[in-house]
Amino acid sequence: MKIASFNINGIKARAAALTDWLDEAQPDVALLQEIKSVDENFPREIFEERGYNVETHGQKSFNGVAILSKLPLEDVTIGLPGDDGDDHARWIEATVMGERTAVRVCGLYLPNGNPAPGPKYDYKLAWMERLKARAEALIAAEEPALMAGDYNVIPQDEDAKRPEAWAEDALALPQTRAAFRRVVNLGFTEAFRARVQGPGHYTFWDYQAGAWNRDDGIRIDHFLLTPQAADLMTDCQIDKDIRGREKPSDHVPIWVNLDA
Repeated sequence: MKIASFNINGIKARAAALTDWLDEAQPDVALLQEIKSVDENFPREIFEERGYNVETHGQKSFNGVAILSKLPLEDVTIGLPGDDGDDHARWIEATVMGERTAVRVCGLYLPNGNPAPGPKYDYKLAWMERLKARAEALIAAEEPALMAGDYNVIPQDEDAKRPEAWAEDALALPQTRAAFRRVVNLGFTEAFRARVQGPGHYTFWDYQAGAWNRDDGIRIDHFLLTPQAADLMTDCQIDKDIRGREKPSDHVPIWVNLDA
């Protein structure tokens, strides 16, 4: 089961780039972030004709998450529990029925948090506390499950080409990294780092100042796997070359293969 995560930065602007990648990479499941579309305007047909079931949790012009799955989906839920007043479309989850086992997949778009300090950073940290609560429940269930998406977290300095440029940014502040570690330390495997070590691996390059041409990137898109899912993992990779194509997102896909 190949499961990918991709912040597409607007479905309207990125439909062609996204479908080209889907046709080439052939993921069984794709978790999308920043679709920037209300549910009724999401172009379901272009994915359904490729054999995908489509579930969305959209929002006009901002945020928005979706699941595309060639495999059956069950028990689809939207919204991260813990704050009934939070109207941001940042969380979607479902159970994917594989050939041998079911996997609970959670797609997330974690708040950016800038400027920090400030209300947006407070919201980010509060959201991460809610994420931790959901993560605890996934661990307690003792089943194959994962949380994947744009975490807006640079876990360590080696995850940035120029860590000094991000030292005061909400993505790399000590409180952000500590909140991320508290989730991982519940018993999750950070899939990419379980397979690939060392600096120079990124999932985001800003559109400004020639960041892509200078490989001035950061790694902020992550897969966290429960122990039962980690036991099934056979690979995890970043599709870096997608960033150099026509009308790209500022993110690239990251994916895992599970023997499920």
